Amino acid sequence: MSEGIVSTGDNCRIAYHIDGPDGAPFLILSNSLGTAMAMWEAQMSHFAAHFRVVRYDSRGHGRSDAPAGSYSIDRLGRDVIELADALGIDRFHFCGLSKGGMVGQWLGWRAPERLERLVLANTSAYMGPPAGWDERIRLVLAAGMGAMTDAVLERWFTPAFNAEASAALDAVRMMLLATEPQGYAGCCAAIRDMDQRPLLPLIDVPTLVIAGDADPATPIEHAHLLATGIRGATLHILTAAHLSNVEQPEAFSKAVLDFCGVGMVL
Repeated sequence: MSEGIVSTGDNCRIAYHIDGPDGAPFLILSNSLGTAMAMWEAQMSHFAAHFRVVRYDSRGHGRSDAPAGSYSIDRLGRDVIELADALGIDRFHFCGLSKGGMVGQWLGWRAPERLERLVLANTSAYMGPPAGWDERIRLVLAAGMGAMTDAVLERWFTPAFNAEASAALDAVRMMLLATEPQGYAGCCAAIRDMDQRPLLPLIDVPTLVIAGDADPATPIEHAHLLATGIRGATLHILTAAHLSNVEQPEAFSKAVLDFCGVGMVL
């Protein structure tokens, strides 16, 4: 186990954490908007049994820097490449959820030579209209993360999961509240300005698309668009809302490991 900080080409410090045995294939995990690398905690015992797992905090989140201004999917994607280069990782599996899956799409068409397999979970190639993201940016910069946390959690989890008031739910709430507003706003701008729909046919990497059947944030039709737009992609649907890896941790882990050709260690 190791952790550290790398600096990108624009001098943004990106925090990372590595688990798993030396010599195992690399798996990079990319967090959603408003969370941090801890969102993958429930997967770690399964993933680290087979992979050298690299978790990182996306710029604007967790222990990474949160530069002011708008970000782009291109910049978020290059953060991954520069992180991998700094760690001496040539090829890797990649799993991203929501915003992390948008970064995964960028990697799929922009840097396919770096990828072994690609998992795109609860994500979309386009999330308009821009006005909705502009309003979210204004709200969080004016009133802070607390102004939207409850509404976000209602969309991220099914009513039954929210009603449980579990430790997992509390952990996600704390990640949201701890996110720097300007970092959150910067990533909102990246999503606002993104449209990767025309680029999906360029992705020529074995791809798994994971969707939640009760996900209002990235509805299942978004997953179908990805699965049909990416040649040979497989669609796997879980009984969950947006953060399917938190709501259905075992089923999510099994889907990823089955796709990667390894069995889940119980």
